[in-house]
Amino acid sequence: METLTIDRAFAATDEVRALVLELEGTLAAEYPPEQRHGLPVDALFQPHVRFFVARWDGVAVGGGGVALFEGFAEVKRMFVRDAARGRGVAQALLARIEAEASGAGLAVLRLETGDRQREAMRFYERAGFRRCAAFGAYAAMPASSVVTSVFYEKPLARPA
Repeated sequence: METLTIDRAFAATDEVRALVLELEGTLAAEYPPEQRHGLPVDALFQPHVRFFVARWDGVAVGGGGVALFEGFAEVKRMFVRDAARGRGVAQALLARIEAEASGAGLAVLRLETGDRQREAMRFYERAGFRRCAAFGAYAAMPASSVVTSVFYEKPLARPA
């Protein structure tokens, strides 16, 4: 029986770097640099950011992070390798991210994705996210930097 685990990564290991590099390659094929807003891999390990790695039987198949801000949390660098899609990995990662944000006392989870990431947009909408206006640093960016951005938010349940 295959086992899926979601573990917090505390450093930019080779497997974390490989996941982020794969995601960046996918995004670079679709968007110019000024329209890509993902954190650099080392920034995923700042004190206010938590990054998680999904593994099938010990093999890294996806990752995703959450940045904790005043009043909201933001999904960062969510990615599942093609071979692992459709197997519940993204749902498990998102559940862990939501639990982390909720556990930090935050009531809203937000994210930015690109308008060509249709599969991601469908996933987030099925998970209860709704489109919203640009938030945080995105709201201050020039329109040309966010012209392909789509923003979402979801209310979070408070921990019991």
